Amino acid sequence: MKHPREYADEEVIVLGMARSGVAAAIRFHELGAKVTVNDRKERELCPEADELEALGISVVCGGHPSGLIHEGVALLVKNPGIPYQAEPIVRARELGIEVVTEVEVAYWLSDAPIIGITGSNGKTTTTTWVGQMLDKAGMQPIVAGNIGRALCDAAHSATSDHWLVAELSSFQLKGIDKFRPRIACLLNVYETHLDYHGTMSDYTASKAKLFTNQCEEDIAVLNWDDTECRLLSTKVKARVLPFSMKEELSEGVYLRRHAETGRLERDVVYRDQDGTVHLIVRSADIGIPEEYNVENALAATAIAIAAGAPISDIAESLRQFKGVEHRLEFVATRNEITYYNNSKATNPAATIKALDAFQQPVVLIAGGQDRQGTDKEMDYRELEPYLREKVKAVVLLGETRDKLAKVAESAGLTRIQLVDNGNSAAETLDQAVRYAQQLAEPGEIVLLSPACASWDMFESFEQRGRMFKESVHNL
Repeated sequence: MKHPREYADEEVIVLGMARSGVAAAIRFHELGAKVTVNDRKERELCPEADELEALGISVVCGGHPSGLIHEGVALLVKNPGIPYQAEPIVRARELGIEVVTEVEVAYWLSDAPIIGITGSNGKTTTTTWVGQMLDKAGMQPIVAGNIGRALCDAAHSATSDHWLVAELSSFQLKGIDKFRPRIACLLNVYETHLDYHGTMSDYTASKAKLFTNQCEEDIAVLNWDDTECRLLSTKVKARVLPFSMKEELSEGVYLRRHAETGRLERDVVYRDQDGTVHLIVRSADIGIPEEYNVENALAATAIAIAAGAPISDIAESLRQFKGVEHRLEFVATRNEITYYNNSKATNPAATIKALDAFQQPVVLIAGGQDRQGTDKEMDYRELEPYLREKVKAVVLLGETRDKLAKVAESAGLTRIQLVDNGNSAAETLDQAVRYAQQLAEPGEIVLLSPACASWDMFESFEQRGRMFKESVHNL
């Protein structure tokens, strides 16, 4: 696409009235475009409509009118979650109308250098951590994107003195064209979101688009322990700065055995381009030191180094950071049973990482919507060895409860509790927590880590996590 100001007096359609759509619509309207915002939800479910109409922006709710997309439309900005098979998008492509996501718009609006962070797991924790590191260094970060503030809104207020730190999903990245981050990071690639992308190749290609427009003066931060990330390193134009939990790197951020003892204690270190190794912190001193988060710590460290943050500020942030809501979040201890909320685990790989964080026996609450689609439904068998080794009992709910129960049986578990899906979401989760309490013993863990999307019962993983916490506090 071209710069948003070049759409003055041209017709721009914004599809979807979520946070990103509202921000994009306002920006185009301010720059003189003729903006129409369309959402298939009924008007009473679109509280943003009044705000947009008060500004003079046209709003159409309750479906997609047949004449919405026509030859006079210059650009279609879609909500990232709307599938490309949706009729307005299909029609736009038939007419040769460019279709982008709000991320592309934000790139053109931003005067600040952009850090783009993506991956199947760990995006929010890493993005939040990078924001804290840069803030500690006085570098004026603005954290936005798939976390909190809409990227368009953040880009509009950013100056060249800021850093725009953006969490980016595959949905957002699939719809970019010229988007170019100064620093781009791919954390990992696992099988997920196939209901949207159809194939792993499309999912992986969407993630890789983050690096497409980077140049030699940019930096690509890649997980050297991930096969897809390492393959991508041979294709990017930017300078590669890797991070690794497993290897000592010729350049990059990695773990090494503590130099003084040679024991299992490990140091987080950075080897620069000259070969000098800089000690940052011991891994045990990281504020959230579980293995689940050490990889995110290495990624955030590499990104902050790439942005120019002093190592002393990075180290202080590593020690002080206490995590993000819904990401292996401590909730409470009741009768010597400890409860953790990991509602953000919307795929098996995320649940596996959470289980790896604990040495105590775990009662796992899991289940939800299977987002892999009808052509390739997930069977969850990759969970089997972790259920066998880490989990004493499971409490299962949602669309996938029967499928997960079969995996639990294969893992040799005998304590498998299914929750009735006929009740409200809150009642179902309350019942799941009560079952888990009955199955757990003092010194053990109750972990909500669903391995599935939330949309069969909940509005979002955030709602699911908050309901879980409320249920725990009501025990």
